[in-house]
Amino acid sequence: MQPYTGKVPGASLLVLKDGKPLLRKAYGYADLEHGVAATPATNYRLASMSKQFTAAAILLLAEDGKLKLGDSVRRWLPSLPASDQGITIHHLLSHASGLIDYEDLMPPGTTRQLNDGDVLRMLSAETRSYFAPGTGYRYSNSGYVLLGLIVERASGQRLPEFLRQRIFKPLHMDHTLLREADGPQPAHRAYGYSQQDGRWVRTDQDLTSATRGDGGIYSSIDDLARWDAALYDGRLLKDSSRALAFAAQNQVTGEEDVDAYGYGWRIHGDVRWHSGESIGFRNVIVRWPKQHLTVILLSNRNDPEPYRTAMAIARPYLAP
Repeated sequence: MQPYTGKVPGASLLVLKDGKPLLRKAYGYADLEHGVAATPATNYRLASMSKQFTAAAILLLAEDGKLKLGDSVRRWLPSLPASDQGITIHHLLSHASGLIDYEDLMPPGTTRQLNDGDVLRMLSAETRSYFAPGTGYRYSNSGYVLLGLIVERASGQRLPEFLRQRIFKPLHMDHTLLREADGPQPAHRAYGYSQQDGRWVRTDQDLTSATRGDGGIYSSIDDLARWDAALYDGRLLKDSSRALAFAAQNQVTGEEDVDAYGYGWRIHGDVRWHSGESIGFRNVIVRWPKQHLTVILLSNRNDPEPYRTAMAIARPYLAP
């Protein structure tokens, strides 16, 4: 963890074994400009680590009978073109939709942040796809933005409120929230930085930082410990729903340390993990469920990638 120490953008690190913290420590700074040190309570933008919560929201609604994983995406978002009729919620969850990346559909010269409505409008005007639904794998932020909108349509609640009421509040993740510019802001917030010409520059937001289902949640290692605990039993999701989330729903090729994708989780042998990367943030959660071991590393900087660091930290705790 040496690169995170000193007057630099920092990190919060948690190692959990059998539900107990073996290491719970913070390094560096959450806010360089104001001299605010990182702590275990610091809230980082999770970026794509948010996808596991979006997937859990969909699974909760499936348990409620509000939707089915086999539903066509157009049942819930009818403005999408007829060419998307074959895309199901399952395809969105497992990155099997073939949808065009919304990042590649942004008009040249865009200067304001995209919201979910913008993404839906762009995809509704797009009939191209990368492949037929269910015939391939391509990691898709577009798909998870649509899933967040489906949560709203099926539940009748706004996405931040649904997540708060159905996931964060029951698990006592009291400082975790889905951030919106005009909504409640995260307490103990870390701001993102990137290294440019040898110095750290604040790069907290970009044009794609306001979309929600694909990456808008802020949380801390302390709150994520509660989330990790809930993944072992039925306190939030039924056994059958958790089995779906952690099962190989789509085979993955061309990605290192990934064999398959579940619902919001990457799968590599017995490991279930996910990273989260956006401008100024690099995060990872790596779980070995059979050994009851989890490493969570959240950082407010663009480098280094934390996956290798998390794996090195875990090595001494893994049974041979």
